[in-house]
Amino acid sequence: MATSNTTTQPRDNWGSKLGFVMAAAGSAVGLGNIWKFPYTAGESGGGAFVAIYLLFVIFIGFSVMLTEFAVGRKTGLSAVGAFKSTDRRWSFVGVIGVVSGLLIMGFYPVVGGWAIAYIYKIATGLLSTPEAIGDSFGGFISNPIQPLLWMGLYLIFNILVVIKGISGGIEKAGKVLMPLLFAILILVAVKGMSLPGASAGLEFLFKPDFSKVDSTVVLAALGQAFFSLSLGMGCMITYGSYLKKKENLVQTTAMVTAMDTSVAILAGVAMFPAMFAFNMEPAAGPGLIFVVVPQLFAEMGGIVGLLLALLFFIGLSVAALTSSVSLLEVVVSYLIDEKGMKRSTAVFSASAVMAFLCVFASLSLGGVGPTLFETGAFDIFDLLTDKIFLAVGGMLVCIFAGWRLNRSELEKEITNDGEFKFPLFGLWYNLVKYVIPFAIAIVAIAGVKAGFDSGKGEIMVLGLAIIGIGALVSKKL
Repeated sequence: MATSNTTTQPRDNWGSKLGFVMAAAGSAVGLGNIWKFPYTAGESGGGAFVAIYLLFVIFIGFSVMLTEFAVGRKTGLSAVGAFKSTDRRWSFVGVIGVVSGLLIMGFYPVVGGWAIAYIYKIATGLLSTPEAIGDSFGGFISNPIQPLLWMGLYLIFNILVVIKGISGGIEKAGKVLMPLLFAILILVAVKGMSLPGASAGLEFLFKPDFSKVDSTVVLAALGQAFFSLSLGMGCMITYGSYLKKKENLVQTTAMVTAMDTSVAILAGVAMFPAMFAFNMEPAAGPGLIFVVVPQLFAEMGGIVGLLLALLFFIGLSVAALTSSVSLLEVVVSYLIDEKGMKRSTAVFSASAVMAFLCVFASLSLGGVGPTLFETGAFDIFDLLTDKIFLAVGGMLVCIFAGWRLNRSELEKEITNDGEFKFPLFGLWYNLVKYVIPFAIAIVAIAGVKAGFDSGKGEIMVLGLAIIGIGALVSKKL
């Protein structure tokens, strides 16, 4: 077990349990909860999808998150070092996490920039012409310059938080931003539920119709549970590495999982009642947030519609920011731990690479910039991470914990050497060792198959080849 970093700098720690929970929940809560969850629920039939999603969160999401926290805290090192300190041949699993962080941050700040831009657009009269909202979004994201300016502003917010460190930056931001996000979603949800006809939206979301369930719905629920919790990308290993040894890992993981799931459900409650009240289509797809939601607030009309729209996009920007700072921290902590960089140097180096990738991602939406296999950078980064890297990364973390780490050492780490009781340890361990890798493998295979079916097979092969080469190279190091 590694007891020190490769640098001489003292390792930062979370200042309090609350601070850690808020930051980790913030990492998990992102665009996946507020943007992807409602439209996936809409496309997958509502209540039955939500019920299956919750089941997967409880059994699989909780288990993988606990595993990542345990691996991070046990070694006191970030994504790469955590694996390398146990067995150098496994260091490529950490590298997958760092590369995932870089690639996600190659397009995530573009969408984060859109969210900030929409605060400005709504404040300057976007809702006054509801019929033009759809065309406005299409014109905006395909503009070569405008989205880049907003992306740059969004990235600056990330830098300002992460450069101040764990307790001084990420923790302080989490303590302010997470309660703000909850307050905003509750306000929007209360207004939505007060509209006539809103009860149909709640029924759609919470009354399961299992006749609509097929393998696609089950896979969508498993994928959503996994990806909405920020698993498989090194975030939770990195955050866990800053945890004090006295913290109760099981309790902390339960709190983070519960907060993340609450935000996803709240986002659904904030949208579906109002959508049904105004006869809007729940299966609106990825355009739901930037086209349907502004139209929804425009329908409400008056100062209430305007204020709620502003609050909603402030909330969306907050959710995006709390997630992206954790992705930036994954790369930054790797540069600090493994390359001996100062935090400020690491932050600016990582951000420069991310900004470079974001330029290509943003331009690709306007049909500008290089393509690979007739696919632009935005879609390449999204496909590689969403369909391959995160699933494979999460699967390998579980295989590492179940088959490479010592069971009794894991139990000591999770129970703080017997100080805390975890009667379900045996169940958790068997899930992590046998069941979850198999379940994630199914999601990964389905993701790759979906990639092939949609004509993106070459990119799927590229992603698998990158992982294979990484595994071979790490064995020779």
